[in-house]
Amino acid sequence: MSFIKSIATFSGFTMISRITGFIRDMIIANFLGAGTVSDAFLVSFKLPNLFRSLFAEGAFTSAFVPLFSSKLISKSKDDAIKFASSSISLLVFVLIIFTIIIEIFMPQVVKILAPGFIAEPEKIALTTTLCRITFPFLLFISIVSFQAGILNSFERFGAPAAAPIILNLGIITSGLIAVMFFDVPVYAMAFGITISGIIEVLWLKYFLNKENIKIIPDIHLIKTLKNEETQTLFKRITPGIVGAGIYQINMVVDTILVSLVSSGAVSWLYYANRLQQLPLGVIGAAISVALLPLLSKKLKENKINEAKDTQDKAIFYGLVMSLPASVLFILLADSLIQLLFEHGKFTPKDTIATALALKAYAIGLPAYVMVKALMPNFFARGDTITPVKYSSVVFITNFALNLILMKPLGHIGIAVATSISAFVSLYQYIRGLKKRGYWEFSPTLKKQIKLTVICSVAMSVTVYLLQYTLNTLLPTNLIHILILKLAVIGTFGLATFLVFAKITGIIDINAIISNLLSRRKRVC
Repeated sequence: MSFIKSIATFSGFTMISRITGFIRDMIIANFLGAGTVSDAFLVSFKLPNLFRSLFAEGAFTSAFVPLFSSKLISKSKDDAIKFASSSISLLVFVLIIFTIIIEIFMPQVVKILAPGFIAEPEKIALTTTLCRITFPFLLFISIVSFQAGILNSFERFGAPAAAPIILNLGIITSGLIAVMFFDVPVYAMAFGITISGIIEVLWLKYFLNKENIKIIPDIHLIKTLKNEETQTLFKRITPGIVGAGIYQINMVVDTILVSLVSSGAVSWLYYANRLQQLPLGVIGAAISVALLPLLSKKLKENKINEAKDTQDKAIFYGLVMSLPASVLFILLADSLIQLLFEHGKFTPKDTIATALALKAYAIGLPAYVMVKALMPNFFARGDTITPVKYSSVVFITNFALNLILMKPLGHIGIAVATSISAFVSLYQYIRGLKKRGYWEFSPTLKKQIKLTVICSVAMSVTVYLLQYTLNTLLPTNLIHILILKLAVIGTFGLATFLVFAKITGIIDINAIISNLLSRRKRVC
């Protein structure tokens, strides 16, 4: 499967996931608002997802996929699956113990994660209860990430990318049913998270069975732990917890500090970040997931030039999609937040506060996407140490900037710190890859980047002028008028970008369509 087709497959399902995610967040905003209950629920939602990103999607995937892919090439499918069975058995055992410990000490964990809640005993109690309900989700979603890593190694990207849709539907369904019986359906929505994790495991098990991949639990854990290959895996996982999870680590730091700002601030940052996650997930995650097994195979086969060319494509595809998205978020933040979330208990004041945070996050969006594209270059070589060093610098930078900016700018300062940290991270990856001779900007890529910036500037001018004109002609912000405005602005903005992209030659639209349709192949 071609690189661009892999990205398109993953991105397509991820886009559906993000759309259902927005519906989920609209329901959360409508039912819970942006106050005590909402803050408590969102912290309980973030807690298992933090460790998921660190243990599963981040550390485990980045360490497991290159080793698994290497076994598929050098040995056999049976050997690779046996290695996978041993690895996941040990991981599940560790996570069960970890989950039990966290459940016992949940009150202390909540106070660390949200120290600003301590002054409100009822808020602390509610958050603790909700966290205990949602935390087992970590175990199930870690198994899902493992299953996804295997399917991705076989170039099956569709089913794993579709799995998060189940979580969104679970929260939506539980909320809609519970609201018929309770004024605040927060407990049912928390149970919906954990139950969705179980369903996701069964979903991917079905597709593993279709590939004739049988994962048999290995009960000989001591023997597994002594295995040289398993030891190599877990040696890479340990630093990878920090290296691949820096974004989530920074978001947790943001949550801890923003809980000290004001009531509702946790929710404002959450909803702003959810919008930013659309392109970051659809573009950045798609590139990262598709790139890791592909780079691993090319490097294993010693196709160095092809690997560098693939890296160029990853950077270009990431920038050409994330830079326009960043421009649109900055210019249209207020209208987008109002349309999506200003319903029920979510007030105009919440809209303004959330929109300002979104603008600040959007500045760093292209940098985060490019980091997602560069990070697999280290993981594909089995190097999980270097990303840790970079992550340490980014973590310190983010923390220091948070402390400096949160007092004068409040929750906006925390979002600004996150964006600046993204550029620090990008600089380190570019410098590090060049220094080691792994990759550097080719003349062609440099030209493509310059032209992409020109196209984005042209689009921003069109969007700004259209927004000013439509707001003058149609000053009302009724929902149907708002939808019309955004549809017109978005259509003409995208058209401007594509016209300039065609003129400058950075995008051959016909070639892309032809590439996507040229080969009919199962993607699930």
